[in-house]
Amino acid sequence: MRQPGTGQWLLESAEYQAWLKSHKQTLFCSGMPGAGKTIATAIVVADLWERFQNDAAFGVAYIFCNFKRHHEQKLEDLLSSLLKQLLLGQESTPDVIRTVYDRHKAKRTRPSVQEISMMLQAVTSIYSKVFIVIDALDECQVSDECRSRFISEIFNLQDKTGANLFATSRFIHDIAARFKGSLLLEIRASDDDVLRYLDDRISHSELKILKDYREEIKTEITDAVSGMCVLRLYL
Repeated sequence: MRQPGTGQWLLESAEYQAWLKSHKQTLFCSGMPGAGKTIATAIVVADLWERFQNDAAFGVAYIFCNFKRHHEQKLEDLLSSLLKQLLLGQESTPDVIRTVYDRHKAKRTRPSVQEISMMLQAVTSIYSKVFIVIDALDECQVSDECRSRFISEIFNLQDKTGANLFATSRFIHDIAARFKGSLLLEIRASDDDVLRYLDDRISHSELKILKDYREEIKTEITDAVSGMCVLRLYL
């Protein structure tokens, strides 16, 4: 869904650059619904992969929370996903993982949250630096205190391993309060991004009238957008 070339304002921001170069740092990005937080998260993930995909010393793991997938995004699922992604970056399976696996395989059981957390810390510690990216914390289920516990777990992971955390959410006080003291950045659609998107859609449209009034259309829509970047234009 991302328009190529958009999102540079985020990657070039002082907050993102400081987060990228720091150790044990958190960047929390809030924004109103439709502001483009998920697209911004995808841009960050792509940037991290481009920078570090050929360097085994760096690990990248990400989660896109989705309220429609609560049944498969319980606390153990979220932590297991991070663990699996970071394990894939290792040439061999660490002994601590084999030990837990063998124990539960014999009993036909699954690891507890505490065991998953312990394994995640162990694998994260193998890397020189790890980036954990979490999109839409506001869509993480609140039943069984899943969201609160998940935030606690990722901060605990950071405390134990020095991982860098990037997270997005709508403006929700309870969530924002957990990120007090972190680097903060609001996600809003930049005019340059909206104009780039409109230029592309108009250029690919078969309607001549759109091309005739290209500048007027771009000006009116950009003014109306006001920080929202989720555009669905059928031109």
